[in-house]
Amino acid sequence: MRVALISDIHANEIALRAVLADIARMRVDQIICLGDVATLGPRPRAVIEILRECNCACIMGNHDEFLLDPELIHTYSKQQPVIDAVEWCRSELGSEDLDFVRDFERTRRIVLDEGLTLFLFHGSPRSNLVDILATTTADHLDDILVGHNATVMAGGHTHIQMLRQHRGTLMVNPGSVGLPFKEYVRGRTPTVLPHAEYATVEANDGRVSVSLHRVPLELRALREAAQMSAVPLRALLMQQYN
Repeated sequence: MRVALISDIHANEIALRAVLADIARMRVDQIICLGDVATLGPRPRAVIEILRECNCACIMGNHDEFLLDPELIHTYSKQQPVIDAVEWCRSELGSEDLDFVRDFERTRRIVLDEGLTLFLFHGSPRSNLVDILATTTADHLDDILVGHNATVMAGGHTHIQMLRQHRGTLMVNPGSVGLPFKEYVRGRTPTVLPHAEYATVEANDGRVSVSLHRVPLELRALREAAQMSAVPLRALLMQQYN
């Protein structure tokens, strides 16, 4: 069993297509998206269409909930450009697109092999707003994960790739497809890295392995996609892709 994990696409069609092309060469059994699919970036509707076509399971991220509940973003961010970008992305989506997002799952558990399981969420099992980092203390992580166990646990949300061991469990963040960050920003303006990120989890005859992947992107194409869009973060995105 080989599972590809993608997360935090943020309406970046170019990055999503590049990642899916890379995944196709690996012949995975399943692709799962860990949420935050269609806000902030230039092409929200195209990303929804691609995810629908590839028939991958999707986890509900906080930005996915912002699309469904227009007031929720105001409890999360006071940055007007971010709020405007979420509202613009919502206006670009049709009712069928929002229905697709509404069907996202909170968590998912997968049997990888006999005795090996993979447990998936966006931020944490309790909330898609919780950050899990390499620097999160073991005691705090115990509180975040209480009541849940698996061979491998995976979530996104922070836009930072991560692989760590916690009391025998492998903790994975596949990073961000559409907006990978150079460092943890916690509300500050990020530096976006010039690639797309994802992870694979593989189990075979009792063995389990996790790999983090980075796919190079053409910055000119990213700049042009932002320039041709009316997304309110257009100028910021173009600056990041210089």
